[in-house]
Amino acid sequence: VQLVESGGGLVQPGGSLILSCVTSGFTFSTYRMRWYRQAPGKERELVATISSAGGSINYADSVKGRFTISRDNAKNTVYLQMNSLKPEDTAVYYCSASNWQITYWGQGTQVTVSS
Repeated sequence: VQLVESGGGLVQPGGSLILSCVTSGFTFSTYRMRWYRQAPGKERELVATISSAGGSINYADSVKGRFTISRDNAKNTVYLQMNSLKPEDTAVYYCSASNWQITYWGQGTQVTVSS
């Protein structure tokens, strides 16, 4: 099983980034996918969730209206479009795949929002 995040980097406040999480080794289309983030000295925070077929989506209040989660089951990939980025969005962003039995995690990608 592999979950590989990419797309992180340094961006100015107000900017945008698109994170990708490419997966392999499990039946992607049957797993709920989530994006989490963890800032230095803080607990890991759930950012966004998308159901297996993409019909149910939820966001943390802190990112609602700015971030968009999506998935492409043909490409075994989940995305996080991040707009209007703020310094407080700085964190390592992780994707996870869950079913009723198990959760898989990626290694994370750093997002830094700074001028």
